[in-house]
Amino acid sequence: MVRPPILAKYLMPQLTWCCSNSGSNVFLSFDDGPIPEVTPWVLDEADKWGAKLTFFCVGENVCRYPELYQEIIKRGHRVGNHTYNHLKAWGTNKKTYFDNINKASEVIESNLFRPPHGLIYPWYIAKLRPNFDKIVMWDVLSKDYDNNLSGSQVFANVKRYLRPGSIVVFHDSLKAEKNMKYAFPKTLEMIAQMGLTTRVIE
Repeated sequence: MVRPPILAKYLMPQLTWCCSNSGSNVFLSFDDGPIPEVTPWVLDEADKWGAKLTFFCVGENVCRYPELYQEIIKRGHRVGNHTYNHLKAWGTNKKTYFDNINKASEVIESNLFRPPHGLIYPWYIAKLRPNFDKIVMWDVLSKDYDNNLSGSQVFANVKRYLRPGSIVVFHDSLKAEKNMKYAFPKTLEMIAQMGLTTRVIE
């Protein structure tokens, strides 16, 4: 689903689904990187539009490409914890899951967390709170990773639902690369045409 289920937002209002009091700002985020094949292109494209992004990084990738991780920060973007090995909460032992998050925190200094695949048990939220000010979800999922969609369909997903305060998800991953490279620049152009500004999630 491009938009999160209403029931999920009702059951977990503590999570950050959008930033409704953000004026003319929108919030583009990237999951699963950083990787050298995709992330540098994203950074360069963002620079063209003066866009500031939030990258929810996988700890394993940060360890593999520490200079790329530092480049994200150097260019004025924010980072968040996306676990060390991109673990789903559902079907993963609780201790294993939280150990994996803590392992990622050793290399990702951030008070933001996004659960991989957007999957989280409501009763995990209180346990995450001491370490993370925000557990960030989204209100627009581009679905750039879906190989059954074209780049134009991915952009249409964003175009249909983007509004001031939206948190949008793209992926700096090989799986999403083709669709993302079509949809992301068009999204930045659309945001500029709408008179909005792309900012990091605070």
